[in-house]
Amino acid sequence: MTTADAAELHTTWAARFNAKDLDGMVALAEPGSVFVPQPGVVVEGEAVRAAEQQFLSLGLPIDLKVRRVIVSGDIALLISDWTLKGKAADGSEVNLSGTTADVARRGPDGWKYVIDNPFGTA
Repeated sequence: MTTADAAELHTTWAARFNAKDLDGMVALAEPGSVFVPQPGVVVEGEAVRAAEQQFLSLGLPIDLKVRRVIVSGDIALLISDWTLKGKAADGSEVNLSGTTADVARRGPDGWKYVIDNPFGTA
């Protein structure tokens, strides 16, 4: 599945997250893209997959609401509010939330993440 509209990228990613489809999540990013799993930490390559797996391992669904999509040619800034809340798979209480500041690029396979920054300006 490709994302023909930049506004669909976040909702497509959230659907794959909620389906626990790690391969599908990773496929929505360009090769060489980066992920910010926590403020001040930037990972790339196989570390992206490992960081996204950590979020999935909580066993909670993500609630994501697209706030704004700004497109200039083949580049887009995606801003969404998200929440992971409830009892994790290990029994601990989780209350994570943030506002994304993600950068995507349109390519032959649709829109893909270049920078996936779920904690935005934090």
